[in-house]
Amino acid sequence: MASPRTIELVHATVPALQAHGLALTTHFYARLFAHEPELKNIFNLGNQAGGQQQQALAQAVLAYAQHIENPAALAPVASRIAHKHASIGIRAEHYPIVGRHLLASIREVLGAAATDEIIAAWGEAYGELADVLIAAEAELYRASAATPGGWSGWREFVVERKERESELITSFYLRPADGGALPPFVPGQFVSLVLPIPELGHEQIRQYSLSDAPNTGYFRISVKREGQDPQGAVSNRLHDAVSVGDRIRLSPPYGDFYLDEARDTPVVLVSGGVGLTPMISMLNALAQTQRRAIFVHGARNGRVHALKGHVEQLAAEHAHVEHVVFYDAPDATDVAGRDYHFDGVVDLERVRDRVELAEADYYLCGPLPFMLKQRDALLAWGVPADRIHYEVFGPDQLVGAP
Repeated sequence: MASPRTIELVHATVPALQAHGLALTTHFYARLFAHEPELKNIFNLGNQAGGQQQQALAQAVLAYAQHIENPAALAPVASRIAHKHASIGIRAEHYPIVGRHLLASIREVLGAAATDEIIAAWGEAYGELADVLIAAEAELYRASAATPGGWSGWREFVVERKERESELITSFYLRPADGGALPPFVPGQFVSLVLPIPELGHEQIRQYSLSDAPNTGYFRISVKREGQDPQGAVSNRLHDAVSVGDRIRLSPPYGDFYLDEARDTPVVLVSGGVGLTPMISMLNALAQTQRRAIFVHGARNGRVHALKGHVEQLAAEHAHVEHVVFYDAPDATDVAGRDYHFDGVVDLERVRDRVELAEADYYLCGPLPFMLKQRDALLAWGVPADRIHYEVFGPDQLVGAP
């Protein structure tokens, strides 16, 4: 817990962060990469180029300043950051580097308002937060290495199979190059993947959900081809340049968005686009139980609707599995009632009679506006907040992780 004076001083910077937070984080990243270019191998430069990362960090810094007297309020956010940090290899030695450039950026952006006392207070506050994250990440590294089949850091995998799931999404089946065992994971978790990107001159790391239920044979990721900007550098290379037999490096499974397998109550999975990947892992696991599962998915049309046949087969073979499909731009070849059930974007009100279930847990994954729409609908129905679980692909406004 920070000292009372530090809490007072950090609170006093809230108006400045509200006014200049984005300028501060933009300056911080530019300064960090100018002085520590090797960190470009860790940070997602696609999110940097699009400004998402700067915005996410600005929101995170502001939230920390607003809640510094009650760190418990930020525990869920801290957990998510720790999992993402562990997945990309953030270690204790990185924190002093980041802290040094963050404090320098506060002074350089806020100018005379950043007095020595303010800088000292933020130094103490940053140190408190760093200690929490370092401890959480150390425990994640320890647990990953101690799990049968687990490891810490990067491990080489061989691409055993590539399977095209739609015009945009391809699945990669990956086995450990050392022939060793795989660790268990919880449906919904992700792995990080690192690839050299020649056109950028360094490596890049991306997180991909494991898109199948846990098994002893392979990991599967299902990757959407992104645009040609830096955000799509890894996905395009996977689609175009990575072939069967090639080797890639993966982190162990991480993530605090996962199916609660201790419960036996109904589950409603709601996804948009490539947000279906962790949901397929959950659905495959649920199909092996008798727990009621309803999968609501939105896609533009059948050409980009990945794993459609697989979900239909699960629903046909398991009476406790249902699925609902929304197409917001159906093709002429897409037939209502056969390929999809509803025109338009996912609207839970249109299927409320099917998905409003007593004691159900709701798992949401997709772009941030999609997530907010579904969350708000569920809250308006009176679904308790602790029954609504979400994952946003890319940096969201609550995380601010690399």
